[in-house]
Amino acid sequence: MSQIKKGAALNYVTILLTNVIGLVMTPFILNHLGKSEYGIYLTIGALVGTISLLDFGLNNAVVRFVAKYKAENDRKGEENFLATTMLIYLVISSLVVIIGVVFYGYIDLYFTKMTPDEIKIAKVIFSIFIFNVAVGLPGGTLTGICNGYEDFVFPKTLNIIRYVVRSITVVGILLLGGKAIALVIVDSIFNILIILITGYYVTKKLHVRAKLHSFSVKYIKQIFSYSSWIFVFALVSIFQWKAGHWVLGRISTPGVLAVYGIGITLGTYYGAFSSAISSVFLPRATKMSVGNATGEELTDMMIKIGRISFIILMFILTAFILFGNQFVILWVGGTLGIEGSFQAWVIAILIMIGYTLPLVQGFSKSILEAKGQLRFRAMTYLSFMILGTVLGGMLAVDYGAIGMIVGSVIGWLIIQLIMNFYFHYKIELNIFRFFREMFHKTILTVLLIFAIGYTINYIPGIGWINFIIKAIVYTFVYGVLMYLIGTIEFEKQLFKKTLSPIIIKIKNIL
Repeated sequence: MSQIKKGAALNYVTILLTNVIGLVMTPFILNHLGKSEYGIYLTIGALVGTISLLDFGLNNAVVRFVAKYKAENDRKGEENFLATTMLIYLVISSLVVIIGVVFYGYIDLYFTKMTPDEIKIAKVIFSIFIFNVAVGLPGGTLTGICNGYEDFVFPKTLNIIRYVVRSITVVGILLLGGKAIALVIVDSIFNILIILITGYYVTKKLHVRAKLHSFSVKYIKQIFSYSSWIFVFALVSIFQWKAGHWVLGRISTPGVLAVYGIGITLGTYYGAFSSAISSVFLPRATKMSVGNATGEELTDMMIKIGRISFIILMFILTAFILFGNQFVILWVGGTLGIEGSFQAWVIAILIMIGYTLPLVQGFSKSILEAKGQLRFRAMTYLSFMILGTVLGGMLAVDYGAIGMIVGSVIGWLIIQLIMNFYFHYKIELNIFRFFREMFHKTILTVLLIFAIGYTINYIPGIGWINFIIKAIVYTFVYGVLMYLIGTIEFEKQLFKKTLSPIIIKIKNIL
């Protein structure tokens, strides 16, 4: 199996592990840290994550330029590029430390709702996080080198091992009485170990080194011209997932931050399922675009992918609306309480609703990347995510965490409205046909299943066994009815083709 196929397989293993382990670890960490300290841990992490934007997308530039120099067999150019990159990272890491030192003195003035003891914890966590970013940004170059050499297996395998071992270590630390500061120290140790191991692999196995043969400002401009749009999308991600933390951190107690963080966590799990499907279609989009595929041909492909994503996402969304509140109470209700669990559930639902359309239309992003037309999307997302954050901050004054996410989701919905006009009139995708054919059979089936699911909620009981019974019954009802009346022939054949190897293996075993 090639490095690319192995890397793709390891990607899915990583997604599965992070989601499953994350679902198990979140309530465990929350229960041991407590709502307030967990909120501090999340918020300081989000704040320092904003500072990590100083990477400016250089890691992606490393992948691109290393691959270029390797293809050209230009060892000298590669060495010079890496040496120049390291000099840039030296400046960036220095800026991270300077910004960290400056903001450290204002932590107690910014987080006005924290107690003196909570401020002390926040300052220690902040200091360690700053160290992690200052070391981790240049360290990430090593993984970029591996990817540039199309050596995907080693870094991805190392990342999986790290995630599993780190999770086991965290469990041990918390059982021994450790708190948030101990978790951050553990992460620092693992970050350093990963950098050292990857550095050894890059120098000894790939025989890569950095050496400055010449220094040119023009060369630096070339690097940043490539990474600039990557930086913009990183900025969008900050406003999408982290900005709410530091806005709420200014006006809310750590307990509110914990509730918001749990809701965000559940919302991001929602996106992982569809992204795993749409991400594998970028090569197909590139091939079709290079082959001058018509707008109608690209629309056909987007409909096929969109329908599959829509069917999967509607199962998750409807199930979470019906049974999600019970799940959140069972999952983290012991620490968040009934009201906090309800708010986290509402926040997650709002994220899922706002997130559904861009996930269903994930292939459109691949088309824009293939056509090199990301500028409009980047600026639209950045503008309205900032607007959504401002609106969310205004609503948060009266409505807390739910107000914050409402503002953000309004920004997302406006973005999707604008982007669909852009897809239709600029990229020449037939968006009206896309929605018509995506909803064909599926939407009425979803409404019918949701109505049946509402009656399933009357199965008596409140514990985990009751929840699991409801989940199994609803999954069976959704799967059977969607297959029988909600899918078209292409999807039925795809389903049969996917299941046939599994059925054959089961028959052979029996």
